[in-house]
Amino acid sequence: MTRLTKENFLLTGLICIVFGAFLTVGGLGPMAATVGLFGIAFFLVGMTMGRRHELSPAEVAAWSPEQAQLPDAGRFMFRVDVTLDEPVQSSILCGPCGHIEVVPGHRPSEFTCSSCGRQLWEEEE
Repeated sequence: MTRLTKENFLLTGLICIVFGAFLTVGGLGPMAATVGLFGIAFFLVGMTMGRRHELSPAEVAAWSPEQAQLPDAGRFMFRVDVTLDEPVQSSILCGPCGHIEVVPGHRPSEFTCSSCGRQLWEEEE
């Protein structure tokens, strides 16, 4: 199932209820009742669903991006992913060689790939 299942059921229920109300105004009573009742059922199912669970610290620590080379776009590319949950760590993907390195903490101010030796960035003060 998708991550937003609860929200999908609630939104579908509201849309069906409103659409059923419009069909009632249009004089289509049996169809309006059917759509409206299904809307109420969808809304109630959505309200009874539980919240989605957050990732555990072990799952956050184990995550890393796919190892792949990135295409050149006039100069070499790189990718930096920083986790928002604890433990905060940055995974850096070097585009030319496809090497992934995980650094504890937020994005460092400068970084040189340990595999190919290219300096990926250096922030100016």
